Amino acid sequence: MSSKKRVCIVGSGNWGSAIAKIVGNNVMEKSDKFEKEVKMWVFEEMVNGRKLTEIINQDHENVKYLPGFKLPENVVAIPDVKDSAEGADILIFVLPHQFVRGVCKQLKGKVNDGATAVSLIKGFDVAEGGGILLISSVIRDQLGVPCAALMGANIANEVAMENYCEATIGCKDMKYGPLLKELFQTNYFRIVVIEDETTVEVCGALKNIVAVGAGFADGLGYGDNTKAAVIRLGLMEMVKFCEVFYPESQQGTFLESCGVADLVTTCYGGRNRRVAEAFVKTGKSIEELEKEMLNGQKLQGPPTAFEVNYMLKNKNMEERFPLFTAIHKICKKETDVKQFMDCLKNHPEHM
Repeated sequence: MSSKKRVCIVGSGNWGSAIAKIVGNNVMEKSDKFEKEVKMWVFEEMVNGRKLTEIINQDHENVKYLPGFKLPENVVAIPDVKDSAEGADILIFVLPHQFVRGVCKQLKGKVNDGATAVSLIKGFDVAEGGGILLISSVIRDQLGVPCAALMGANIANEVAMENYCEATIGCKDMKYGPLLKELFQTNYFRIVVIEDETTVEVCGALKNIVAVGAGFADGLGYGDNTKAAVIRLGLMEMVKFCEVFYPESQQGTFLESCGVADLVTTCYGGRNRRVAEAFVKTGKSIEELEKEMLNGQKLQGPPTAFEVNYMLKNKNMEERFPLFTAIHKICKKETDVKQFMDCLKNHPEHM
């Protein structure tokens, strides 16, 4: 029996396709360690009269979510998630966090014994009783496999263009670290593996909320000084959130790519900032703008703000996180966006 690892990518959007490009090339180069074929689950849809899986498998391009970039020929698009994961030893989850639970239900009992997973998903899952769960915990609990987290300052198109960037893999069980590093690292995509998996993942989720705030500031016509204040206060709330809810988290993790670097790049680029700016300028709802602007991609910032607020409200802690709370209420149109500046000026740190 082969000891080579079979890799499956669960998801094929903008980021999933950029990762498929990296992973597809890496497994070809390291064919002593990995099987050459990488199965990628693709949510089937029609694009210009053709099935998206057919386009990817024949033309080797995800024309909907990552147009203009060739995918390696060993990346095979599969429309059924159970078929894509069959026999996989490493499952790379990279899909909108809203769909994780449903996908895991389909995969239950289909995953190899001894398989491992890695989540590239930025968001939380709402738990019964007013709490939130990390996506890696949902994957771990549903599938009974260990699950690491990969996060970083990684705008998908820039990664696909092979612009230099870094990412952090948080891996509680460090025995999986070297293999995952080999799977993802390239000369332009550099990986640091650390043990503080929880903080890596929490940073990846929370920074999207802050990016929405940065977009509000842009939409209101403020400049870089204001955005710097949003980033700084947002980072403070991210650190405090980890201190309160994940006391095992380590401050040094915020200085990794998953922390301050990802926060900065998301507040200047990325879809959450862009849609939040349009929200201010057009007066349309977040849901309308998502449909109009994102060509089928999903926003992560507003739903993550909702999930975080759900927990803060249940624990009577909204006032301790005024930036997160204000961003959620503005997204829901419970508070006028013009009051966003009051939240910055009257932040407890300034009182």
